[in-house]
Amino acid sequence: MKYRAFGKIDFKVSALGFGAMRLPTREVQGAGNRLDSNIDEPEAIRMIRHAIDMGVNYVDTAYGYHGGQSEILVGKALKDGYRSRTRVATKSPVWLIKEPADFDRLLDEQLSKLQTEYIDFYLLHSLNGHSWQDTVLKHDLLSRMEAAKKAGKIRHMGFSFHGDHDSFVKIVDRFDKWDFCQIQYNYIDIENQAGMKGLKYAASKGLAVVIMEPLLGGRLANPPKDVRTIMEEADPGKSPVGWALDWLWNQPEVSVVLSGMSTIRQVEENIALAAKSGVGKLGKRELDVVSRVRKKYGERAAIPCTGCGYCVPCPSNVAIPRNFSIYNDGVIHDDLDGARIAYNNFFSKENHASNCVKCGACEEKCPQGIEIMDWLEKVDKALSK
Repeated sequence: MKYRAFGKIDFKVSALGFGAMRLPTREVQGAGNRLDSNIDEPEAIRMIRHAIDMGVNYVDTAYGYHGGQSEILVGKALKDGYRSRTRVATKSPVWLIKEPADFDRLLDEQLSKLQTEYIDFYLLHSLNGHSWQDTVLKHDLLSRMEAAKKAGKIRHMGFSFHGDHDSFVKIVDRFDKWDFCQIQYNYIDIENQAGMKGLKYAASKGLAVVIMEPLLGGRLANPPKDVRTIMEEADPGKSPVGWALDWLWNQPEVSVVLSGMSTIRQVEENIALAAKSGVGKLGKRELDVVSRVRKKYGERAAIPCTGCGYCVPCPSNVAIPRNFSIYNDGVIHDDLDGARIAYNNFFSKENHASNCVKCGACEEKCPQGIEIMDWLEKVDKALSK
């Protein structure tokens, strides 16, 4: 295993971190599907312990993962001496905090579930501009975190992020006691959310940067044929996972890359890749291959939307760029089923394409000349249940 600096903290972290968000699950008899909360406990424990035996020293979980069962599983996996061999990260479910005391209540619950006296790395979960203003600042959660650290319940303070770049910078700058942050980042998401600029900015401030979604929810592990062809022509022996992870580890600002592993085979593959990882190991040729892959993904988009936002606000409250982004993601990655799940389960219906009344205001403002009204109709038809 290779180890890397963790910001300003005196800690060498394994290049690979174990993300306990996609643990193996068992099929429930009669249910006809795999329930997220029904973790295959023996196999999940075996995987986590094997990763630690092979040098992984960072295990990441959260209050809500696997229907609230992930922290319990991690607590069990870290018994029998494994707790002292790794650092544990978990996250405060900010969306459940309605008053300041909720922070402490939830933290105590998490300590109990993890069967530990302290949490090494504690994050405010999934921050964006709204949750930062409406929950973190409103309920003074930064002071609550500091008090928890002083009480010995947590060791280091951080946050995970899913918002825009400007909000990310504001959060980094607002609190001078952040130790680390966690961002979604991969060779596709270099301009989305915090993006590459956010990675470099946080690192310049001395924060360790933990990477989540290195494979974009697994999509980059199984690229479309035209994308895979570029990779195979460049290096027939290198897997799409290898390209994605090596690109991240190549950057000195990256502290640790989390992988939400579901099988022991994935654990073995990722450990082998981490053992050969390093900053600056990719040359110009390899970086050019990744750039070509990124460009090819972009060419696969059906709607030429740049996300500039000139078309909004919409009089009917349609979140036009978001509708197009969800649809394009499905087309780009050959995963319209995944796009339908995102559209119907994780996107407010009041912002759906179906609310378009064809007033035409958006098309007058679109610098790309997109036939927005027609595309919104196609998006809703393709993605609605």
